Amino acid sequence: MLNRVITWSVHNQFLVLIFVVAIVGAGTYAFLNIPVDALPDVSDVQVIVYTRWPGQPPQIVEDQVTYPISTTMLAIANVKVVRAYSFFGYSFVYVIFKDGTDIYWARSRVLEYLSSLQGRMPPGVTPALGPDATPVGWVYEYALVDRTGNNDLAKLRTIQDWYLRYQLETVPGVAEVADLGGFVKQYQVNVDPNRLLAYDIPLGKVIRAVQRSNNDVGGRVVEYGEAEHMVEGIGYIETLNDLRNIPVGVDGHGTPILVDDIANVQYGPDMRRGLAELDNLGDVVVGIIEMRYFNNALDVINRVKAKLAQLKKTLPKGVEIVPVYDRSALIHRAQGTLRSKLIEESIIVALVCIVFLMHLRSALVAIVTLPLGILMAMTVMYFQGIVANIMSLGGIAIAIGAMIDGAIVMIENAHKHLERDHGKKPHWDIIIDSSKEVGPALFFSLLIIAAGFLPVFALTGQSGRMFKPLAFTKTYSMIGAALLSVTLVPVLMGYLIRGRIPPEMRNPLTRALVWAYRPVLRWALKLRWLVLALAAAVLVLTVLPYERLGSEFLPPLNEGDLLYMPSALPGLSAQKASELLQQTNRLIKSVPEVASVHGKAGRAFAIDERSLSAGALWPASLPLLIALTGLRSLAG
Repeated sequence: MLNRVITWSVHNQFLVLIFVVAIVGAGTYAFLNIPVDALPDVSDVQVIVYTRWPGQPPQIVEDQVTYPISTTMLAIANVKVVRAYSFFGYSFVYVIFKDGTDIYWARSRVLEYLSSLQGRMPPGVTPALGPDATPVGWVYEYALVDRTGNNDLAKLRTIQDWYLRYQLETVPGVAEVADLGGFVKQYQVNVDPNRLLAYDIPLGKVIRAVQRSNNDVGGRVVEYGEAEHMVEGIGYIETLNDLRNIPVGVDGHGTPILVDDIANVQYGPDMRRGLAELDNLGDVVVGIIEMRYFNNALDVINRVKAKLAQLKKTLPKGVEIVPVYDRSALIHRAQGTLRSKLIEESIIVALVCIVFLMHLRSALVAIVTLPLGILMAMTVMYFQGIVANIMSLGGIAIAIGAMIDGAIVMIENAHKHLERDHGKKPHWDIIIDSSKEVGPALFFSLLIIAAGFLPVFALTGQSGRMFKPLAFTKTYSMIGAALLSVTLVPVLMGYLIRGRIPPEMRNPLTRALVWAYRPVLRWALKLRWLVLALAAAVLVLTVLPYERLGSEFLPPLNEGDLLYMPSALPGLSAQKASELLQQTNRLIKSVPEVASVHGKAGRAFAIDERSLSAGALWPASLPLLIALTGLRSLAG
């Protein structure tokens, strides 16, 4: 069959060339549009269910929130494992699905099962899904800094929460913008227990009065001047005086008792669950960009940078946006290294062909198959959804040396036929005969090389997600080279291998290698049992170094960034964590090689997750923060 393919290709040269043009077009499109990242995403398909219940201890959260959610999630199809964690006021349930499960199908199933839990949740508690991003979706991070002192941390956090965050979430590919550091602005009512006792007012009555007073109400329609006018009662709290003037009861003389009579009303920060520090500047406000599933990390980062460049012009005077983490630098370095290695390998292969064949046009036949085979592999990668990263492009780099073998052997065989024929047969018949002689064997030899990575496809879990892209791209490259060897190579040989073909033994390098090789070959065939014994001994001796070799999941990767993660004692206060963070950063910054140091402690959240308990009453003599679910947090 392969002989018929070779004959058909030579007799239908125009169709073969059209096929090559299509390969170039599709490969170029795939090369320009394929998603790019530094490393493969080895994370599981997971959906995070996040629930907030302010003021409740971990055991209560575990019993009434985490346990019902986690047991319900176990019934979802394709669920592999459910992991749950309960904290003070928070619950996280990680629903991990089997490999290959569509993430959005998984999210819809989780939402479907969460709807059946609404009646079993405590009042005011509503579970929510985390962003549709992978655990490695953290692609960009920036800090808001004001070196002039015109804007404090509360103002910077307000800019981040109510301006930058909403603008950045409109960028295509951004799943979430999480906030960290600074102080979240609150309207706080610090109640004096002694005044409550004097007026005989329970604390619950104060809470209900504030809740009822932070509300708008609608009325009916009034017709006036041939037009309808909507009746609306405006009651949202906007200033501190609005809070101070809320009545909570009356005294014995019928005089209203206001919140201002029993409490101190002020602006204040919410309880901090996360903080950040940058380059010994003290606390800073940080925004973290999470990339959505199935997106091009490099494109998302570039779009975020362009958006931030626009937003910088609208920020208050003195406010700066300082990048603290940018994965695009690692992506560019990784891609640059692989690109340079691919170019170097291609140049070396081309030079070797030219040196040994001593015929430039013949060498071009072999050289042209390299980029075409790579473009064929890139096309399949694009449509399969494989991301161009270190592992996937590494498979192409591994295959380059073997991809050109078939073309070189066919070219050398064509040279031999042309030397022996001396123009007796038509030129194209000589090309067909020489190609048929070695073409089928070369085709299957390349397929055998491609089959060498088949065991990699049996890997599962993180190892499979890490190394399968390499196996795919190496296999696609070899298959592309095999197809080109029996279709395009005979056609190119017919066009380019013409004129005076120098005999093989006229090459001084070839003569030198043959002169050195023949005595060794004769000796090995004469003492074949000794050679086999030496080979077996070397094989046995390899056991000793093999047993002493270490093992790693990946080779060391010079990312350019170092991650230092110290552990602190449980229950460490936010103030102490800030002090330790600044001391540690100061020491690290003193190292001459360190350009910048950024540290964080605690958790980063989106503003939506705080909307359940944005306001607070803080009794002056009680350490407990009493959350109000009805009071809205105002940024103005």
